[in-house]
Amino acid sequence: MKANRLRPVVVALAAVTLTAVLTGCEKGGSATGSASGSTAGSAAGSAAGSAAGAGAGTGASAKPAASTAAATPAGATPSAVPSAASKKPSAAPPATSAATAAGCSDEPPTPDEVDPDELALFRIEEIDGVTDKVNLVIQHGVWGCPGKDTDGAPFVVTGEDSRWAMDQAAYVTAVTPITDSTENRRIGVQELIDWVDAHPDSGLVFRYETGDDGAIHRLEQVFTP
Repeated sequence: MKANRLRPVVVALAAVTLTAVLTGCEKGGSATGSASGSTAGSAAGSAAGSAAGAGAGTGASAKPAASTAAATPAGATPSAVPSAASKKPSAAPPATSAATAAGCSDEPPTPDEVDPDELALFRIEEIDGVTDKVNLVIQHGVWGCPGKDTDGAPFVVTGEDSRWAMDQAAYVTAVTPITDSTENRRIGVQELIDWVDAHPDSGLVFRYETGDDGAIHRLEQVFTP
């Protein structure tokens, strides 16, 4: 009899316990759901806030660009940076004269510039007490630049007379105007003396060679047009 009376009590207790467990589970589920909902809401709110902040930031930074674009007139183009080719060229070096380029000069030469093999003959003088030599009165010089009205270049002299002994038996050749030829012809020393005496200070140009005694032993006139 006691056993039968205990069964309803045990069943009642089991039902109460089950109810408590279920109630606890429901409460736990509600708490979990609330926590999850809160977390999701917070995340959504944060994302929305971030998006709103980003949009606000974008709008603020766009304003200067818009104002810059507005400051530039429509259709205007920015000034181009000058290239290297557009820069002002450096000054060109001074051009050399035609005389310098041609290697000639119309100025009297210095002693270091004179032609060592040619001279201009002006006069011939006898040497007192010497019968085998005569003095040629000469000037040294160099060939200048051709003139506009001549075919040849002038012989530019130093302007100072010098005297140089020439052997009476020297080998001498001449062209026009001493002879009537443009090709060298041999003449005697006396014939040369006679012509120079008749035409002093002519300045005809001769190429010369000296002998062992230092006197001129060969004299050849240079033809000039």
